[in-house]
Amino acid sequence: MSANKGFGIVLLVLSLICHFTVAQKTKSQLQKEKQENLEKISQAEKILTETKGKKQNTLGQLNALNQRIKAQEALIGSIRSEMYLLSDEIDENNAIIESLASDLKKLKTEYAAMVYAAYKASKGQNKLTFIFSAKSFNQFLMRLKYMQQYGEARKKQAEQITKVQAILSDRVTVIQSKVSEKNILLAENLQENKSLEELKKSQSSLVTNLQKQENKLKRDLEESKNAVAKLDKLINDIIRAEIEKARLAEKSTTEANTKLAGLFADNKAKLPWPVSGFVSQKFGKQNHPVLKRIIVNSTGINIQTKQNEKVKTVFGGTVRTVAFVPLVGNTVIVSHGDYFTVYAGMKDVFVKTGQEVTTGQDLGSVLTNKDGVSELKFEIRKSAEPLDPQRWLAKN
Repeated sequence: MSANKGFGIVLLVLSLICHFTVAQKTKSQLQKEKQENLEKISQAEKILTETKGKKQNTLGQLNALNQRIKAQEALIGSIRSEMYLLSDEIDENNAIIESLASDLKKLKTEYAAMVYAAYKASKGQNKLTFIFSAKSFNQFLMRLKYMQQYGEARKKQAEQITKVQAILSDRVTVIQSKVSEKNILLAENLQENKSLEELKKSQSSLVTNLQKQENKLKRDLEESKNAVAKLDKLINDIIRAEIEKARLAEKSTTEANTKLAGLFADNKAKLPWPVSGFVSQKFGKQNHPVLKRIIVNSTGINIQTKQNEKVKTVFGGTVRTVAFVPLVGNTVIVSHGDYFTVYAGMKDVFVKTGQEVTTGQDLGSVLTNKDGVSELKFEIRKSAEPLDPQRWLAKN
């Protein structure tokens, strides 16, 4: 094998190693995703524990358990993705090792052939004897040049063998590390799947128990509908009053409101969450989680969270009302031009009507109901039209 060809082998291997560096970034992303899922599991577990504290077999407990299962499945997905990535890396490393071993064998064979050819050319004589046994000065120069070229080629060939041996040794070490990592992930995946099975058993048992409470669930649902209807009337009354006020407002006020509304609209899909937690009821029409053939329609979302969690504004604006709605709790409505955000389900309120608030400012603390569920009802409206808050909030 020529020196150029040997150098090409090294370049090829180095390019493959660079490929692994790129893959490593993907692995880092997967590990970050795994850590985020572990944090979600921790949060869901805490919320689930709180819902079990006061009362067993509640919808809040089921919602928390469903979220816990969702987070567990996401974690298992992250682990599996990392395992697939490691499998690909192991396969590629095996291919590199196989190629390197083949090339090393060829280099050694060629090196041996070179030594033998030089030996035959000199007829077994040592270098000096071979050079000085020349019959003419020209032959002397030719033999001297030949031995110099042979020495350089032999040196380069030896260097290539050394380089390939070093790279081969590194790849073997890498693959041993990858196999060890994969074995750890396999054990972790097995354990997390066992946890998931236990969670799903608990879920099935809880749904069965809740189905036995059909009459109570229907009564609770009817009470909730009545409370939400009162909240909806409050929101619509406030918005109508604000629309009328805007119609009669001075031009400078109208321009300021238009600008504020534009800024709010520019932050679609970027707004911070009013509380930490998970969406326990989505926007629009949804099937009841337990009662069959029952459709629940929501003009906002419910976010289940931890006890005493602080409720924060998602964008700067003006507090238009602070009111109490039976079975819902304290409600704060904030205007942002012709956009409105509604925060319902608070036990304490830290702001008052007419107050200017900034993004992330504490409005109050979330209410925990008789079942031990801490849940905020959050709405976004443009004038009177309800919008899906999940399309406006940043990805959680």
